[in-house]
Amino acid sequence: MLKGLRGIWPLLLGIVFLALGNGLQGSLIGVQATLADFSTTTTGLIMSGYFLGLLMSAFMTPTVVSRVGHIRVFAAYASVVSSAVLLIPIWIDPFWWFGMRVLTGFCIAGLSIVSESWLNAYSSNENRGQLLSIYMILYYGAIGGSQLLLNITDTSGFVRFIVVSAILSLSLVPTSLARSETPAIERPRGVALSELYRASPLAVIAMIANGLGQSAFFSMGAVYAIMQGLSLPLVSVMLALPPLGVILSQYPMGVLSDRYDRRTVLAVSTFLAAAVALVCIPAASHSPTSLIALFTVFGAIAIPIYSLALAHANDHLDHDQMVGASGKLVLIYGAGAIAGPSLIGEVMTLLGPAGFMTYMIAVYGLLGLFALYRMLRRAAPSQQAEGATLPQVVPTTTPVAATAIAEEMGETPPA
Repeated sequence: MLKGLRGIWPLLLGIVFLALGNGLQGSLIGVQATLADFSTTTTGLIMSGYFLGLLMSAFMTPTVVSRVGHIRVFAAYASVVSSAVLLIPIWIDPFWWFGMRVLTGFCIAGLSIVSESWLNAYSSNENRGQLLSIYMILYYGAIGGSQLLLNITDTSGFVRFIVVSAILSLSLVPTSLARSETPAIERPRGVALSELYRASPLAVIAMIANGLGQSAFFSMGAVYAIMQGLSLPLVSVMLALPPLGVILSQYPMGVLSDRYDRRTVLAVSTFLAAAVALVCIPAASHSPTSLIALFTVFGAIAIPIYSLALAHANDHLDHDQMVGASGKLVLIYGAGAIAGPSLIGEVMTLLGPAGFMTYMIAVYGLLGLFALYRMLRRAAPSQQAEGATLPQVVPTTTPVAATAIAEEMGETPPA
């Protein structure tokens, strides 16, 4: 295993820098938007720009990669996103910030496409599970750790943005110096959206719900914490703990979904997430510690639901359809992710801080009800553990990279 890491450690290091910079810039925008007295509706629209750029990149970046190669795309995107982050605080204007968020999302998506498809291509059946487990630990660890950088002293409003830019620029160094050759992505077997829905309606609806919930959680979490009166150090801790909690929760949830009806695990997880969100509303007025603890538990339960939905879809597909189906599912996820921050921003405008968790109760509670409905409509697969087990624990790629792999050749089968 250590021998295998020698060849890809520069790539893993680059991914760590990428996750650090991306995790920090997302929360930083929320903090700065609040300080600029933007309404939660306006802030939500700004945050949605990132996911719009992400979805655009999923369609466009694979074509660019096929023309100029992985290394050049990585270098170009890293340079552009580093510059875009520096330009954000120059004008305190919602339209400008929205445009820079679109550009940031586009470039971060492209960087993810390159790095994660590269990682997948240079892992083997003997070490893929271990490598991708290490990757997910590093990724979530970096996302969580990046939130603590919010505590950097910044009286000018520029220092933290400079830090983000520097970290994202550093992601280019180890990746550019990697010795391994860039990968060639194979053509997957395509899956039409109508075919996917017929195979697994729950997976499709779950992806919409995950997009609505996760994008809102990560984009507006800082705004929610500030509205609850937390100091910046406590905000950083509150945002850091959920990704770290996922490191502990994701594997056990995957194991349970392999042993029992995956829909049952998904339904229980969604109802638990909704219940924790409900308790957060009165707990917010009790003490910051209670709120932070519950916020962490909510994230640790809600974030892995994406993996459960993907695994459930794979239960009803042929092995060679799985990558193509992942791409289509992620397009659905992306549509929900674009809407999530805007919707929760409007709810928070109407209901105040309690609107954040009220929104989460609605999203995950309704998903749980739909899962129960599907359990009444169809029996569980008889051999749920067949096929690749890794996607049942964690996604083998982020949503963007999954889309890139599936869409790179532009293959769209008839419905």
